[in-house]
Amino acid sequence: MASGNGDFASGGHLDPGALMEQVKVQISVANAQELLQRMTDKCFRKCVGKPGSSLDNSEQKCVAMGMDWYMDAWNTVLRAYNSRLQRERANM
Repeated sequence: MASGNGDFASGGHLDPGALMEQVKVQISVANAQELLQRMTDKCFRKCVGKPGSSLDNSEQKCVAMGMDWYMDAWNTVLRAYNSRLQRERANM
């Protein structure tokens, strides 16, 4: 862990590993927010013809299936990306 409180403003020392972890967490949160926003936008546009106060059964099923498909696709891309990163790191 970092010595001091890890805050640049207070003049504390920042551990590069801790900084990298913070950046990774922030990137993960941003990616999750982007995924949720894209999923919501795409599924809603595809499934809901006339927005109202609630979704009917077919709209609910469509949105659920769309979100499942989007998550499956996201996970497939993420696995391929991670696999590629591991191969590249192994070749360094």
